[in-house]
Amino acid sequence: MPHDRLVAMTGVRGVLRSLAGRRDAAVLERPTQAARREPLALPGRASERRAWADAASGARRPSVALHGVSKTYGNGKRALVDVDLLVPEGDFVFLVGPSGAGKSTLIKLLVRDELPTSGSVFIAGQDLARLKRRHVPRLRRQIGIVFQDFKLLPARTVRENVAFALEVTGTPGRQIRPRVDRLLALVGLSDQASQRPAQLSGGEQQRTAIARAMVHDPRVVIADEPTGNLDPLISWEIIQLLLRINEMGTTVLMATHNAEVVTALRKRVIALEEGRIVRDEVGGYHRDY
Repeated sequence: MPHDRLVAMTGVRGVLRSLAGRRDAAVLERPTQAARREPLALPGRASERRAWADAASGARRPSVALHGVSKTYGNGKRALVDVDLLVPEGDFVFLVGPSGAGKSTLIKLLVRDELPTSGSVFIAGQDLARLKRRHVPRLRRQIGIVFQDFKLLPARTVRENVAFALEVTGTPGRQIRPRVDRLLALVGLSDQASQRPAQLSGGEQQRTAIARAMVHDPRVVIADEPTGNLDPLISWEIIQLLLRINEMGTTVLMATHNAEVVTALRKRVIALEEGRIVRDEVGGYHRDY
């Protein structure tokens, strides 16, 4: 076996052992009939090998880890096929691909709206398949989610929209006001705190949504087409805000069709097609999805 492939195997299994514990690692390493016939499929792209190597060496802990993940729906549609992915903490990663490539399914797995048909999904060290239903809300407080269509409460002000995410989790009232004020300053909306969504521009609504996503100081922010409804100038303002959040140490995973942004920023790009990762490298968009 080539040396780099052996190193990659050691890295993958080392990361999974640290995430899942000794007993789970033993199960993962137990040779199945299929495994005896064919070597384990491992990350083969350079940037992905580096990510697994960083995690295995302890250089950076993984925020997101998927190994051998497949998802098949009841109608027989295969949304994801044998996906291996590791995102170390502090990374900024673009997720690209045509409609129907599996991006939405991947995001649903990460927030545990769905469970994989096979394989392992970890967020912040937690095995989502083993997570009890009553603990899912606690998991989601470690994940900030930003939607294309904002999903703000129309009858509430900017301040109230952000505060609501704290109120529903039982945060003491004395802690809510200073935290909300700090986040509104971060996203540049202190002066709009008393306005309702209908009084805001699209960019201001998205900044409100980003402030709401950050209220629990999440380890990971998942932005699902956050600039899809915005003009190019405002889109860049939103991207700059996400970059600032990333610089504060938060991992950012952004699904997008915005080729200009992806190409300009030269961040890690994960491309999906027909449920498979077909490219994982630092660089531009490359394809017209």
